[in-house]
Amino acid sequence: MSAQDAIDFVSDNITEVGTLMRSLSGRYEGIFGNLRAAYGVAFEQADSIADAARDASAIADAATTAIRDHIPNQPGNACTSGCAACCHLYVQVPPGTATVMARHIAAHFTPDEQTALRARLEIAAAAARDAADVMKLRMRCALLGADNRCTVYEVRPLTCRAFTSRSVARCHDVVFGDVPKGTGVEQNAAHFRIHMEATFALEQAARNRGLPDAQKGLAQALLDEMGAIAGPALEAKRHTGS
Repeated sequence: MSAQDAIDFVSDNITEVGTLMRSLSGRYEGIFGNLRAAYGVAFEQADSIADAARDASAIADAATTAIRDHIPNQPGNACTSGCAACCHLYVQVPPGTATVMARHIAAHFTPDEQTALRARLEIAAAAARDAADVMKLRMRCALLGADNRCTVYEVRPLTCRAFTSRSVARCHDVVFGDVPKGTGVEQNAAHFRIHMEATFALEQAARNRGLPDAQKGLAQALLDEMGAIAGPALEAKRHTGS
C-alpha cells in the first residue's frame, strides 16, 4: 500500500465513521425532544398539577435508568446514601411538587415530627427571605434526617433527583469551601437534562391550566402546602368533636 493509498484509506474510514456519528448525534438529541413531548402528553392527561408532578418523577426515573443501562460511556457517579453536601444548597420546586411532598409528610410523619419539621422549615424560609443571594445560601435541608439521609426520598424534588457528582471531595469544596465564582460540580449532562425537561414541562402544564407557574423555594412551598392540607383536617376534627 502506497502512502497515498494509506491516506485515502484512512480518510475514507474517518469520513464514514464521522457520517455515522453525525447521524447518531441527531438521534441522540431526538431522545430529549421525544421526552419533552411525552412529558407534555402525560401532564395534560393528569387529573391535577400534583398528579403531573408525581408522574414527572416516575418518567424521569425511567428515562435515567434507560440512559444508564443502554447509552455507553456514562460518567461515573460518586453519590451515595448519607452523602449530604448537596442537601445544604438552596432548592426551588416547580408547580405541584410541594403538594406531593406535603401529602407524603401528612401520611408518613407523626404529628410531633410534622410540628418539628414546620419549625425547621420556618427557619429555612426566613433565611431564604433574608438572603442577599439565595443561590449562595448554605443551610442544612429541613428534610435531612440525623443520619444524613433524606426523610422524603421517595418524593424528593426534581432538583435533588437531577444532581449527580463524580467526586465527593468536589461537592464539599463547592458547597462548604471557597471556590471561584462560576465553578461548580460537573454533572451527568443527560441525567441533568432529563430532570430539567421535566421541570420546564411542569411549568408549561401549570400555565396551560391557568395556575401559577413560577418555581418556589422548597421550604416556603412546603409550609404553604402543609398548611393547606392541615386546614381541612383540623376543620374536620372540629366538626366531629375529636
